Amino acid sequence: MSLKVEKLENSMAKLTIEVDASELDKAIEKAYHKQKNKISVPGFRKGKVPRQMIEKMYGKEVFYEDAANELIPEAYEKAYDECEEEIVSTPEIEVVQIEAGKPFIFTAKVALKPEIKLGKYKGVKVSKPDTAVTDEEVMAVIEKERENSARSISVERPVKDKDEVILDFEGFVGGKAFEGGKGENYPLTIGSGAFIPGFEDQLIGAEIGKEVEVKVTFPKDYQAEELKGKKATFKCTVREVKEKELPELDDEFASEVSEYDTFKEYKEATVKSLEEKKANDAKNKKEDEAIEAIIKASEINIPEAMLETQKRQMVQDFAQNIQQNGLTMDQYFKFTGLTAEKLMEQVAPNAEKRIKSRLVLEGVAKAEKLEASEEDYAKELERMAEAYKMELDKIKEMIDDNSKKQIMDDLAIQKAVDFVVSNAKEA
Repeated sequence: MSLKVEKLENSMAKLTIEVDASELDKAIEKAYHKQKNKISVPGFRKGKVPRQMIEKMYGKEVFYEDAANELIPEAYEKAYDECEEEIVSTPEIEVVQIEAGKPFIFTAKVALKPEIKLGKYKGVKVSKPDTAVTDEEVMAVIEKERENSARSISVERPVKDKDEVILDFEGFVGGKAFEGGKGENYPLTIGSGAFIPGFEDQLIGAEIGKEVEVKVTFPKDYQAEELKGKKATFKCTVREVKEKELPELDDEFASEVSEYDTFKEYKEATVKSLEEKKANDAKNKKEDEAIEAIIKASEINIPEAMLETQKRQMVQDFAQNIQQNGLTMDQYFKFTGLTAEKLMEQVAPNAEKRIKSRLVLEGVAKAEKLEASEEDYAKELERMAEAYKMELDKIKEMIDDNSKKQIMDDLAIQKAVDFVVSNAKEA
């Protein structure tokens, strides 16, 4: 295999990759064996048709596409490793020459990491954070926990706001019941906003066992096309009313919701937790403001292919996250009304910010000669082992040279972040 690199405008490059003719012939033969059982030729049993006969009937090009698909991934990977330039996008492949007995030639158009003009990075201005914790904030956390620990008790009275009701309902548009508009023994918390605007408010005052009519208008952007903007009447019957009984804020409550025996200890721990959260939030905000200031002061031109690759990676990561929660992308698109194209548009600003942040921090690390040491690397592996609940040796076995390089680069980036923040000026 041979490689030729031609630099283009806007941090792009064209890799011309040539594969030996013998490798192409092997790939064509492999494609023949893969397809021969699917091809029927009069006078021959399936799987027994000679390659020459198939090529005579369908043309010599019949196996070229499969052969190219066989060769390109491995050849491109080798070219990627050999290329001295840093490639930062997925390749745009074009076959230049494919013919039995001749070298296989294809090109890969890629984005290269752009050079940036690093602006001021020492002494950038950031806002002074407020990390003080108020008693109101502490009690808000405790009240939320109190709400979570509340018991639901059935009561014999009309519905009030915040009650949970067990509800039978059926919806009608123009006097006709519509699909999906009926429910039985449905649990609904009044004021939760789970139903159409105005629905829950009209249940306040409803008595158990007595039918009430709830009149609403479906939103114009409602997911069901046939119901958008339509007026509807729901016939509702409340079967049960439950109200929350909040626990007393005492030692018993503290011991039930925390590891502490007294309410005083629990409250003190809540204060400490909030202080840590505010300090961490302030640190993150300071980092974001400092990096944003450096980006604004720097000259950065991101090649479109690099941005597209980052956007696709972010969408792929998002898809993996929702799949872990049991939801497919098709279901997500159906529920939200988004499309793959709209999702790509949504992630674009964050994708651009992520790229620019990385580029300026790499610039800072290079300017200040900030590098990760083997000791830094060893500590990071220990942290990973603890985080993933794995033995350190198992972690080491999983990490190849490329993974180690990525970890070392990330550690150097974090050093650049720490450097920038420590040199920032609070305004």
